[in-house]
Amino acid sequence: MTKRCQWVGDDQLYIRYHDEEWGVPVHNDRKLFEMLTLEGAQAGLSWATILKKRKNYIKAFEGFDPERVAAFSMKKVEDLLKDKGIVRNRLKVESTVINAKAFLDIKKEFGSFDSYIWQFVEGEQVHNEWKTLLDIPANTEVSDALSRDLKKRGFKFVGTTICYAFMQAVGMVNDHTVDCFRYEEIKRG
Repeated sequence: MTKRCQWVGDDQLYIRYHDEEWGVPVHNDRKLFEMLTLEGAQAGLSWATILKKRKNYIKAFEGFDPERVAAFSMKKVEDLLKDKGIVRNRLKVESTVINAKAFLDIKKEFGSFDSYIWQFVEGEQVHNEWKTLLDIPANTEVSDALSRDLKKRGFKFVGTTICYAFMQAVGMVNDHTVDCFRYEEIKRG
């Protein structure tokens, strides 16, 4: 039997996400924007809720193209708040537009969001060696620093816990537990 991280369970959506995406280093700006948006949307909800709505999010936020999202009008925001396929929380929807604008500012300054975000781990994935789910922290000094810097740049829904979940999702940290089959696979690259 394949050994996975304890949080996965037997939900096929979770299994596929865990086995194929979670902890794999991401360097594509659009994908980074997608994951930052989805992690913010998840605040106060289960990740399963967001995974089930992910295709709707991709459609609603135009493939997570930050240029297009940054140009959303208030009418577009109002239309999105009627979309049952996403989390219809005004602050979360509006924050996505605000974050898209801040994302583009970072791209302008650093050449890419990827260059900016990966500097927080010195350009290299951090391989933690957690034995159990209980060992994994909700935040770290790095996620604290990332959260502070993103907020300073105008981002919303980027608290330290959201930032750490983002770091895990995009592979800035390998937080698969050491007994999970993905831990060594990701460590090997």
